[in-house]
Amino acid sequence: MKERWIHRMEPINNRLTKIMDSQFQARFDEMQKEILEDKGVQKFLAENDQVANRQMVERGLGKLYEYVNQQHDCSQCESVATCKNAINGFVPKLTIIRGKIDVEYTPCQTKRMEDARRKAASMISSMHMPKDVLKAKISDLDTSNESKKAIRTFAEMFIQKVKNTGNLPRTGYYIYGNFGVGKSFVLGAIANELASMEIKTVMVYVPDFLSELKSSIQDQSLQEKVEFVKNAPVLMLDDLGAENLSPWTRDEIIGTILQFRMNEGLPVFITSNYNYEQLEEHFATTQKGEVDVMKAARIMERVRALTTDFEMVGENRRLYHN
Repeated sequence: MKERWIHRMEPINNRLTKIMDSQFQARFDEMQKEILEDKGVQKFLAENDQVANRQMVERGLGKLYEYVNQQHDCSQCESVATCKNAINGFVPKLTIIRGKIDVEYTPCQTKRMEDARRKAASMISSMHMPKDVLKAKISDLDTSNESKKAIRTFAEMFIQKVKNTGNLPRTGYYIYGNFGVGKSFVLGAIANELASMEIKTVMVYVPDFLSELKSSIQDQSLQEKVEFVKNAPVLMLDDLGAENLSPWTRDEIIGTILQFRMNEGLPVFITSNYNYEQLEEHFATTQKGEVDVMKAARIMERVRALTTDFEMVGENRRLYHN
């Protein structure tokens, strides 16, 4: 009886094995089809068609699967901390090493931008990038009125010139207007677009920056910090005119930085609550009441040479976000 039962089980086991094998093969074939239809994989195989043969592809299916099942475009990630890839902040790249398909990992755009900001912040603690503009793009800029439409158009033109020529225009923008209308947002959007092209921007909040430099006299890091800002590929001065002005901050810091950048043809972007004429009045009188019209005019000559001015009008956006 027992032997008859065993003999009866053998064909059942054979059938189950065949069914499982066929199901596995079907899933494997489907997986292989998805892998080989991936655009990134097809591009890689096309670029290496003289080297990659069928046998190499079959042996490398595991690596191809690893590549396909990870994120390749990090532009939508909020931060490196939320990265879904095997190694946070790194994107996979297919390669051939010693006749075998392999996967290498390179820093993604989000990680490169975060690293650049971290490096700059280690030098200048007043490095300023408001949280709401960390991912801002030119396409996000408000066009609800004519002034904002004009600013967005010129921002698009600036970025397009960089893309077309590979060079930075010598002239940046001076955006002035009331508190909270979105001036800093424009600078952040431009900075992010430039960062996507591997162009570093140093954006500082002027009142904090000048206070920091005063403190740096004691630890002897003043000159190093000034040089860092002077030589930035793109410099953004946020809220110029809101600082407590002294002859030293005006002439030795702001004036020196602007003179250097004008001589070197390095672009500067500035936001302020003042227009050109009002800013000149601000520079003419220090917080102690000292008046020097000539030095104010000299500073403004540099500001005008480095920037094109735009007025931004609108409601205070911060009232609606608080």
